[in-house]
Amino acid sequence: MSAAPPPRELLLIGGGGEMTLSVDVAVQAVEQARARGLRTHVTNRADTLAATPAVTAAADAATAVDFARPGDTADWAAGRAAEGERPALVFGVREMAQEAVAATADALGLPGNPPAAVRRIRTKDACRAALAAAGFRQPAVRVCRDASEARAFLAATAGPWVVKPRDGADSAGVRKVTGPDDLPAALAGLPDREAPFLVEEFVEGGEFSVEGVFVGGSPRVLAVTAKEKLPPPYFVEIGHVLPADISEETRRSVEETVTAALTALELRFGLFHVELWLTAEGIVLGEVHVRIGGGWIHRMLPHVRPGLELYGTVYDDALGLSVDLPATLPAPERAAAARYFAPPEGRVTAVTGWDAVRTHPAVLHAELRVGPGDVVPGFRSGGDRVGAVVVGAATPAEARELARELVASVRFTVEPVETVEPVGAVGVDAAPGVPGRPEVCVDLEPRPLTSSFRISHMTIETVDHLRLRLVQAGRTVGEGEITADSGYGQDGPAIAAEAEVLARTLAATCDDAHHRADGSDPVAPLRAGLEKAAADGVGAPARMLVEMAFLDRAARRAGVPVWRLLGLPEPGRVRLLHTVPIGEDIPLDGRPLKIKLGGADDERILRSLLGVPAPLILDANRGWDRQDWERLRPLLAELAPAVLEDPVRDPALLPAIRAALPGTAVVLDEGIATADDASFAVGTAGGLNVKLMRFGGILPALDALTDATERGAARMLGCFLEPPRAIAYAAQLAGLCDWSDLDGHFWVSDDRPVPSYGLDSSAPGIPRIAYTPEPARGEALAI
Repeated sequence: MSAAPPPRELLLIGGGGEMTLSVDVAVQAVEQARARGLRTHVTNRADTLAATPAVTAAADAATAVDFARPGDTADWAAGRAAEGERPALVFGVREMAQEAVAATADALGLPGNPPAAVRRIRTKDACRAALAAAGFRQPAVRVCRDASEARAFLAATAGPWVVKPRDGADSAGVRKVTGPDDLPAALAGLPDREAPFLVEEFVEGGEFSVEGVFVGGSPRVLAVTAKEKLPPPYFVEIGHVLPADISEETRRSVEETVTAALTALELRFGLFHVELWLTAEGIVLGEVHVRIGGGWIHRMLPHVRPGLELYGTVYDDALGLSVDLPATLPAPERAAAARYFAPPEGRVTAVTGWDAVRTHPAVLHAELRVGPGDVVPGFRSGGDRVGAVVVGAATPAEARELARELVASVRFTVEPVETVEPVGAVGVDAAPGVPGRPEVCVDLEPRPLTSSFRISHMTIETVDHLRLRLVQAGRTVGEGEITADSGYGQDGPAIAAEAEVLARTLAATCDDAHHRADGSDPVAPLRAGLEKAAADGVGAPARMLVEMAFLDRAARRAGVPVWRLLGLPEPGRVRLLHTVPIGEDIPLDGRPLKIKLGGADDERILRSLLGVPAPLILDANRGWDRQDWERLRPLLAELAPAVLEDPVRDPALLPAIRAALPGTAVVLDEGIATADDASFAVGTAGGLNVKLMRFGGILPALDALTDATERGAARMLGCFLEPPRAIAYAAQLAGLCDWSDLDGHFWVSDDRPVPSYGLDSSAPGIPRIAYTPEPARGEALAI
C-alpha cells in the first residue's frame, strides 16, 4: 500500500512583527491555512521569531531566514524545493516582506506578484511616476538629498507640501510644510536624516483607503475605509470607519479607479490596500500596498462581511479550492470602526475607565499598552500608538460614535517628565549620568539598490544600511555610516552588534582625547582602542563604522574636517573611474573605464574595447585561471590597459602577467585587508586597491598607503556599494592615490553618476560630497 502524499505547504515569509496587531494578523493567516489542510512553515529573522512565540506555536515549522534579503529567501526556498520540500503557496502579511514573497514565488514558479512591480510600489516616488504615466492624478513630487533641493522644489511649486521618507511606514517622519521656515523641523523629524527623502504637494481632501483581494488575477474590492487623522503638521491616523459613509456613485468611482490602477501597476496576487484622497478635482491616488491595511482592518472586514476569511480567500483562489469564488464572497451587512488612544505626553500616574471599555459587548478588540509608571511620548507616528478600541455596529455613523465614546471614557492622569523617549527608540546609554560620554545609537535598515550590480561571482540587489550615532544632550555629535552586503560576507546585524559594543567601550576610554594640551597625538587613544579591537577579532566593517563616528566627533570639536585633523593633504577634486558591471553597455564619454570581467563573454568585451581612447582599468575579480589568461593574453597585450585589477585566482601567475604587460599597473584587491596583505600585494603584483571596509577605516588604510608610496607601488582607492557619507569619508585619502574608484554610492543612493566631485569641508567633521561643475582650465575649484 502506497504512503499518503505529504500535505501541501504554505510558506509564510516574514511571519509577524512584534506588535500585537502584526502577531494577530500572522496567526490568523496561519490558522486559515491549517483549516484548509495546509501545512504551515513560517520564516522570519531569528530575533523576531523568538519574540513572537504565538506565531511559531500556531505554525507547523519555523526557520530563521532574513526576509530583508529577497534573493537569499528565494535561494533558501529553492534549495528546499530541490530536496523535495516544495511549498504549494508563498504568502506574506508584512509590508517589508513583500519583495521577498514576490522573489520567492517567482523563483519557484508559484502564484505571486511580479518582483519588479512590488519593488516599484514600495518606492513611493517610483509608484507615483508609474501612476502618473498611466493617467492617474498624482501630486507633484521630488526626491531630495538635502535642504537646498527641498527649498528649490518649494520655490517651483504651489504649497503647502509634505515631507516624508522615501520608503517608510506608520506615517513616521511625515510632516506638513507651509513654507521654507518649516523645512528645518520637518527634515529633523525624518527617521534617517542622511537618506534621500520626498517633498510632494499637499493634497486637500478627505482620506480613504480601499481594501480588497485579487481573484483570478483581477482586483476585487471588499470595502472603502474612511480615515480620521490628527491635525497637521503630523499625519497620524487616529481612527478608521468601514465601510466609508459615501454615496453609491462615489463608491463606484473609487472602486473603478483603484482596480484600474492596480491593473496598470501589473499587480495580480494576494490582498491589497490602496490609499487615496477625494478632492474637488477628483480622486487622487496615494500609496499602494499588496497586503491588508493596518489599524485592525483585518478584524473589521470579517465583521462587516460575516463569514469572510481574508487569507483563506487568497489560498482558495491560488490553489483552486473554490470553483466560483467571486460569487461566494460574503456580502457586506454591517459596519465597524477603530479608534486609537492619544493620551497627553508625560508619565502616567493613573488610568480609569479601562475595564468598562474592554468588556463592552460591541467591542471586537481592545488593547492598552500603558499603565501607571509608563511614559507616553508625543503622537507623531503609528509607532507612538499606545492602544486601540475596535467596535461593531449597524451603520458607519453608529460605529464611529461608539468608538469615539469608548476611547474618550478612558481617563489618563499624567505628570510632566524632563525627557520623553519615543516608544521603541533605538539607543544604548554608554555611561548613564557620566558627563561628556556619549550615548551610542545604532540603526540598521535593508535597502534595495537602484539597479542590480553584477560581477564575476555574484549579483547584488540589496544591502544593509547601518548608521552609528554618538549623541549628547539629545544632539548627534559624531556619526558613522556604512552598508553591508552578504555576498562579501558582511553580516549587517552582526556588524551592528559588534560596532555597538566597541563604541560603548571607546566612549569610556577615548573621551575628550582631543583636548590634550601636551602636544601628543589627539587620535592616539582611538587608534590604540581600534588596534586592540582588531587584535581581539572585531571585524573590519564594525571598526570602520566606529572609527568614522569617533573621528567625526573629534574633528567637530576641534573645528576642522577629518582630513585636517589627521594631517592629510587636502583631497582636491576626486576624478572617478566609470565602473561598468558585467552585462551593462560600455559608455564612451572620455572617462577612464573600469570594466568588470570574469564572465563567459570576456573575449567579446575585450575585442569591443580595441581602439577605445579612454584609459582602461580591467577588473576580473579573480575570475581567470591559467587557461583564461593564456587565451586572453594577446588581446590584453594589444589593449595595454592602464590597470589590471585582481586578474587571476593563482598569485603564482602574477610575475608572468607583469612581464607580459610592462606598461600596465597590476593591483590586488580581493583579500587585501591588513598591513601584511598590503605588503604581499606590493611585492607580488606591484600595486594594491585599498578599501576602508576591508582595512577597518582610514587609520589602518593610511598605514598601508604610506608603505605602498614609499615602495613606489601603484595605489588605487576603492569601495564597495556604500552610502555617500562613507564614500566621502574614503575620498579624504584620494590625494594619496593614483586612481579613485569611489562611485559605489551611485547604486545605493539617488545621486546621479558624474565624472568627478569635490568634498565640501566648510563644516567640521566628515566632509560631504559636493557636486559642483568642472572648473575651467586654469581655474581653481571653490568648495
